[in-house]
Amino acid sequence: MQSTSSRTVTVDLTHGDEYFGQLGPFGVDSPWWSSVAEVVARATEAAGVPVLVARLVEGHGGTPGSGGRVRYHAEALERPGGLDPRVPDGDTAARLGPAERRAAWATPGGLREALAWAESALARAGRPQAGPARQIRTWNLSGLFRLPVAGGADAWLKTTTPAFNAAEGAVIRLFADADPTLVPTVLAADPAAGRLLLDHVPGEDGWGPSAETVAEVVPRLVAAQAALADGRAAAAGLRDRTPGALLAGLAALADRLPEETDLSAGERAAVRALIAELPAQIAELVARGLPETALHGDFHPGNWRSDGSRPATVIDFADACLGHPALDGLRPRAYLSPEAWQHHTEVWAQAWRRHAPGSDPLRALELAEPLYHLSYALRYQEFLDHIEPSERPYHAGDPAAELRAALACAGARGRA
Repeated sequence: MQSTSSRTVTVDLTHGDEYFGQLGPFGVDSPWWSSVAEVVARATEAAGVPVLVARLVEGHGGTPGSGGRVRYHAEALERPGGLDPRVPDGDTAARLGPAERRAAWATPGGLREALAWAESALARAGRPQAGPARQIRTWNLSGLFRLPVAGGADAWLKTTTPAFNAAEGAVIRLFADADPTLVPTVLAADPAAGRLLLDHVPGEDGWGPSAETVAEVVPRLVAAQAALADGRAAAAGLRDRTPGALLAGLAALADRLPEETDLSAGERAAVRALIAELPAQIAELVARGLPETALHGDFHPGNWRSDGSRPATVIDFADACLGHPALDGLRPRAYLSPEAWQHHTEVWAQAWRRHAPGSDPLRALELAEPLYHLSYALRYQEFLDHIEPSERPYHAGDPAAELRAALACAGARGRA
């Protein structure tokens, strides 16, 4: 049985209009389908020329997005002289052909365009690129490349789809107005194409954060959100995920549940009943005194980056929106132990009491929990609505899982 701590990879190799067959299968240590640095290294070695991964073709086994057998389409940046071109069979030709809703960077041409844009932007910034880009990650939500820069720290190119992601450069600048130490430095941005060039942030991502890290980073986000509640966030063009807007989106999603999820008829009826109860719950949530403001949208510890010698930097603002801050306050829960979660809530609540005197942050967290899960059901459905079929395994079960979690919250509150 294939271990979920690794994956077995096959690569379909192209160069322009030519097909050079499959490389592999070979094993890679990282199980995560979106992590492609090791795949690139193995494919480059096998092809004898530089190779980049365009996209996932299919994945089987393990858990969605992890382990099992995985197939990618990769593009050789130079013609592989040691391999002979061939005509792909019908199934392969169909899988490598165009597809509706394919991400712009998930094509050979899109890869080259994004990298050329980054190289040109670095040159304009007076920090010329000093070597080939290293591809770190690619999937339906983003592509990530590390770029060596002459005489200084590396830069990072991130690609996203503007149709369902925030304009990160603008969001980062918005938060920087409140606290420039909280966010990475933007070197260049092309929001229409979903391209962002960032300065390197030293350190490690904050999985398993210490109590000290929580006490350092959480109040700084709260302070920035409190400052941005003065209307700047609403004026910045962020996607509206305030409670009222979520309610309208959930009503529309409820009509699609039979086609989009495996929820039973009873579960679908319970979701509709929960949505019907939301206006009263939202009114009580609003009465807790916390303002609508700019949300990070995915404020888990893996997006807190620090080297231990300076304040943590919050990264990855693709899910940023306008909304209720309790949704960000709840996000770390799934990544923390019960003890660490209790500490986080105390830090978060104390910070909001300082910035919103008379508010009741702890009660807001309790009231917002069903809405939190419902909001993520909407977000995951948004992913599914904008990605090509081969990428659906990453998220296919997520809306239903979040809806069931919302029902569980509501049931627990009812029993209490």
